[in-house]
Amino acid sequence: MHHPHRGAFVRPSKLGSNRLRRASCIAIALVAGLSLAACAPTGGNAVSAATSAAEFDYAGWDAYAGGADSSQYSSLDQVNTDNVTQLELAWTFPTGDGPPPLFNPLKLGNTLYIAVGNRLIALDPVTGAEKWSRAYEGRTITTRGMNYWQSADGSDRRLIFMLDGILRAVNAVDGSPITSFGENGGVDIRNGLAPEKRPNRPLHTNNPGRIYKNTIVISLPAAAYDFASAPADIHGYDVVTGKLKWVFHTVPEKGEFGYETWPEKDHKKFGGVHNWSELTIDTNTGIAYIPTGTARYDFYGGNREGDNLFADSILALDVETGKRVWHYQVLHHGLWDWDNPQSPKLMTIHKDGKAIPAVILSTKFGFIYVFDRRTGEPVWPIEEKPVPASDVPGEKASPTQPVPTWPEPFVRQGVFTEEMINPYISDEDKAKLRELLQTARNDGLYAPPSLRGTITMPGHNGGANWGSSAVDPVKGRFFVVSKEIPTFNKLALDKRPEALAAMPNGGGDVQPYKSNVDFMLQSNGLPAIAPPWSTITAYDMNTGKKLWALPNGEVTKLVEQGIRDTGSTAPRGGPVATAGGLVFVGTSSDRKFRARDAATGKVLWEYSLPAASEGIPAIYEAGGRQFIVIPVGGDGLFAPRLGQDPPGPSQYMAFALPEGSR
Repeated sequence: MHHPHRGAFVRPSKLGSNRLRRASCIAIALVAGLSLAACAPTGGNAVSAATSAAEFDYAGWDAYAGGADSSQYSSLDQVNTDNVTQLELAWTFPTGDGPPPLFNPLKLGNTLYIAVGNRLIALDPVTGAEKWSRAYEGRTITTRGMNYWQSADGSDRRLIFMLDGILRAVNAVDGSPITSFGENGGVDIRNGLAPEKRPNRPLHTNNPGRIYKNTIVISLPAAAYDFASAPADIHGYDVVTGKLKWVFHTVPEKGEFGYETWPEKDHKKFGGVHNWSELTIDTNTGIAYIPTGTARYDFYGGNREGDNLFADSILALDVETGKRVWHYQVLHHGLWDWDNPQSPKLMTIHKDGKAIPAVILSTKFGFIYVFDRRTGEPVWPIEEKPVPASDVPGEKASPTQPVPTWPEPFVRQGVFTEEMINPYISDEDKAKLRELLQTARNDGLYAPPSLRGTITMPGHNGGANWGSSAVDPVKGRFFVVSKEIPTFNKLALDKRPEALAAMPNGGGDVQPYKSNVDFMLQSNGLPAIAPPWSTITAYDMNTGKKLWALPNGEVTKLVEQGIRDTGSTAPRGGPVATAGGLVFVGTSSDRKFRARDAATGKVLWEYSLPAASEGIPAIYEAGGRQFIVIPVGGDGLFAPRLGQDPPGPSQYMAFALPEGSR
């Protein structure tokens, strides 16, 4: 079968000019002048996205994950491998009742910003003392982070975030709404959809979006987790006025590139393909790198025959215009809910005597895809390999999938064997798993969901997930925190007439087959698979080779039994690398915060927390000291049921060296 839209494609576009970020910067040399025309899907001369130099602010922390480049890297080195053992708790700030915090703080000038529920809170970054707080009408500000923008003269300073489906702009000085933005300070992102596609309820997302110059990029959520769902378009808004500047359709409309990778019947009803997590912007070129998710419905696609662009892809979009520069689809006709959850990482790597400005995408299913970010050309070959077929009525799974030849995957993949059964579960649970292995479909990484049930390893929680990778762009290192939790994807027919009626392009043998979410957690809450349940892996991206891979965390109650180095269960703590040669990351099932030697992975310092830590640390300088701040609270995702103590109060905790030490 010929697949004309597979791989990387470039559309000509005028790219943004070089732009200096506000704080101290590190220069990375890029190669200029590479023609893109050979990859163009249409006629015309493509424009190179290369610039003579790329400069990002690695010293400040003015946006989610550190900045628009999503590096999760700090060039601060006051805290380093020589003195990290002296790190101590500097201050705490309680967040009160409600969901545990995940929000990644922003530090702007002499103020640190956090969000709790519908409240924006300004803190003193040195002491943690509250300066002011402001509550807004609604329930929840974007839980992961937000963005900052200021005018050229610095007189207009704004924080921009989502709140209950409304994009809001507020004054960074006191939190007061910018009433000239949108309608009385807000924009309902549903308004960018055609009336027939507009859902009744608000489209809220926890993806903070990204800002380039005067444009903020916001990705719409897919809404319903079902066959019928909202189209998850990507919008560009003017940060000054709130005006919608452009729309990119992640499910292409008639006349757009990729339209024919979907059925024509009921085309307007297809959805999913959402960038629900995070995205990255190269602020030197004005190109956004956006990871997309699986088309709805996530585990059965008999009604959506085709590759389904731009699902399960990395998109490179010109932020000024919303035009596609290139794309690469890492999964054709996705059936596993393996959304691409991570903000792609940017760095210049050196290969075969050439400097390549690269973009790195790590996935839920354990592969790393590395591209020249100017063209979408793979840095190492990616091969279309035959994969197992579906045995479900009406399903037409892709016969091949794109598999990277390098780097090596960072998790166990494929067949779940009896030898992999977790030794720390009950004998009864072990027996049930052995039984399941006899009856389930269990024939490799890309085995589709089935009526008898398919074991998928890793499952759709990862592998990698949001916030779980970082780079050291100076040393060319890439760090990824992963989970290893298989799933059991068993399809069953939803026989309700309304289920078929809601299914686009259904009928005949194409029926609404659905799957329960089954992470195969056992009676004690532990995964079905033997440890490690989480690892942290470091790569040298100049060679693609692993530098080290180690268990990430432990389980407190197992440690008490002398069982060590299991990895934490389902951690959602993201790593941050520093110029001090460290990688910081928090874990949940052992309630620890650790600093590792970035060169070896060795734990140099750890701190016992009163609760789990989920989310990304923020690193900044204030009052002449380097601070590392983390959100703490709750038991974490998929907490084991082993009799652990109840979690302590939710809070932010800040760490620094003792005053006067170096």
